[in-house]
Amino acid sequence: MTSMRVISAVLAAALACAGCQEKSTAPAQQAASVAAPTPAPAPAFTNTDVTGLGYAHDFALRDFNGAPRTMADFKGKAVVIFFGYTQCPDVCPTTMHDLGEAMKQLGPLADRVQVLFITVDPERDTPQLLSQYVPAFDKRFLGLTGTLPEIDKTAKDFHVYYQKVPGKTKGSYSMDHTAGLYLYDPEGRIRVFAANTAPLDSLVHDLKILLGTEPAAPVAKT
Repeated sequence: MTSMRVISAVLAAALACAGCQEKSTAPAQQAASVAAPTPAPAPAFTNTDVTGLGYAHDFALRDFNGAPRTMADFKGKAVVIFFGYTQCPDVCPTTMHDLGEAMKQLGPLADRVQVLFITVDPERDTPQLLSQYVPAFDKRFLGLTGTLPEIDKTAKDFHVYYQKVPGKTKGSYSMDHTAGLYLYDPEGRIRVFAANTAPLDSLVHDLKILLGTEPAAPVAKT
């Protein structure tokens, strides 16, 4: 009888311990079975992401009003830089027109975007001519010029190629040049390079990211 009581007591203790262990592990098992929500990926640029690029950081030129200009003047705005010339027959006016359409699609956000047209033909593109040509695509657009050495330095700093191409008549010429768009965030950091043929929607998309209306991944500090 005594041995049966001992065995019963041992079984009761074992069952009690088993019950305690089961209760202690159940919450952990339940938590593991609930999958953590997957965060939505940050929007990516549609055009080429060049964040951290080692060139195309700044310039020192004058606008068509004669005021000296650098990137610092446009801090707080997304900036688009395009190199061209006013007598360009096709690429330049088409690109500028597309940028004007992008501003329309941005609506009120367009006031936070600054488009800069840097001439590669300062001999013919006088401040007066730039003041007529550039704002014709959007009144907020600004034309920049400088001396030949200043334009040459800026082009080299941006890795932009340009060269005179002699025309059919004496003294006439056109300009062969790199056609692309440099996009900067409101802190003045180069973020995107887009071909001049980039779809309009892609430019609007990338500008919205730069303006923070479509948050992207944070920029690594350099």
